[in-house]
Amino acid sequence: MRRQNNMLFLIILLFAVAVWIDFSDTIRIGSFSRNVETRLGLDLRGGLQVLLEADVPADTPVAPEDLEVARAIIERRVNALGVSETVLQVAGDRRIVAEFPGIDNPEDVIATLRETGLLEFVDTGDTPFQAGQPIQTDFGLTEEDIAALEAEGIAVYHTVMTGTALDTVAVQPDQLGNPTISFSLKPDYAKLFADYTAANIGKYLTIVLDGKVISSPVINSAIPDGQGVIQGSFTREEANSLAIQLRYGSLPIPLKVVESRTVGPTLGEESVRKSLLAGLIGLTVVMLFMALYYRLPGTIADVALINYTLLTLMLYKLIPVVLTLPGIAGFILSIGMAVDANVLIFERLKEELRAGKSLRMAIDLGWSRAWPSIRDSNIATLITSSILFWFGNTFGASMVKGFALTLALGVMVSLFTAIIVTRTLLHLVLDNVKSAEHPKWFGI
Repeated sequence: MRRQNNMLFLIILLFAVAVWIDFSDTIRIGSFSRNVETRLGLDLRGGLQVLLEADVPADTPVAPEDLEVARAIIERRVNALGVSETVLQVAGDRRIVAEFPGIDNPEDVIATLRETGLLEFVDTGDTPFQAGQPIQTDFGLTEEDIAALEAEGIAVYHTVMTGTALDTVAVQPDQLGNPTISFSLKPDYAKLFADYTAANIGKYLTIVLDGKVISSPVINSAIPDGQGVIQGSFTREEANSLAIQLRYGSLPIPLKVVESRTVGPTLGEESVRKSLLAGLIGLTVVMLFMALYYRLPGTIADVALINYTLLTLMLYKLIPVVLTLPGIAGFILSIGMAVDANVLIFERLKEELRAGKSLRMAIDLGWSRAWPSIRDSNIATLITSSILFWFGNTFGASMVKGFALTLALGVMVSLFTAIIVTRTLLHLVLDNVKSAEHPKWFGI
């Protein structure tokens, strides 16, 4: 009895929390606050879809870890631009698929994706450069490469250090209110920078991004503390974009935009509304079937099914799951699968009651004998979902991945409701009912 009371308290608590989260866009507990709005995918909201590919010769292998690092850096960059709910997936052995639902600045996003973010501090001696002017540096070149370029009359300048030396980057106004980019160096590079600036006072230290000059300031004095400022004719937006690239480092491999397209909300609110209507109809039909065929136990299962639906939606909002139309289909499918365990349990329950067992014993025997079938069928579905999730993740098929994720979550929640909710409610309601006096209540 104590165990049943504890389980009942847990069920009521989870039900209350699920209702609170499902019908809220923001949850607040004291100083803690979190947005839990339902997140819709590209097919439902529209947005931008971009296909990126490693910009290296076709016969050059690309390390999987380099692609994953590049994906993570790009994700941080676009998130810093304020683009939320992005989906970036490695597709194959040299491509990345990027989806940005609901964005209104596709040009800025594509521009950020195109940049490799290679920052160089270049010693140009007595030669100043204008912003935007191309420059050839010796970074990554061999002595033979440098000699060949100089033989062609191309001046090659020495790279003192790259953006990997940066520790922090921030945008701040100068004395006239113009945006500048302040930076600090990692401890290992601070002494190198201090020694170089002390030995080159009056010389130009040109700051170069992706082979083009940002600014070419004169070294007025030694900089011993590893703190510096990049000045240029920046707008606020340009300074922010540059700071984002520098803050999140350069990509381990160069990438090119193979394809980009703006996707309209071809499905949109109407499809969401119809999907939800289909889910509501399906839920209603399942509940009616359970109540009419299994009578009192079926009605109890309906209560557990409502609990299942609310818990699943709560998880979608908390994780959060970006819902696409296939993802919604996976959820609707899981509603039907959620009653599988109940059907197996109730059929065994009816058999035990016909054999003359007491109701309490029939519930326990029905559960224990149905459990192997419940376990095996749900494990099979989880294995299938895992394969679909792997397929979608490997080949950039985000919609397949969304379907697999929502289906797997639904299966796991349905196991919880079958093991905990349905069984607890059955004992709570039926332990004091005599089935022999009310056989029709049990469909026998």
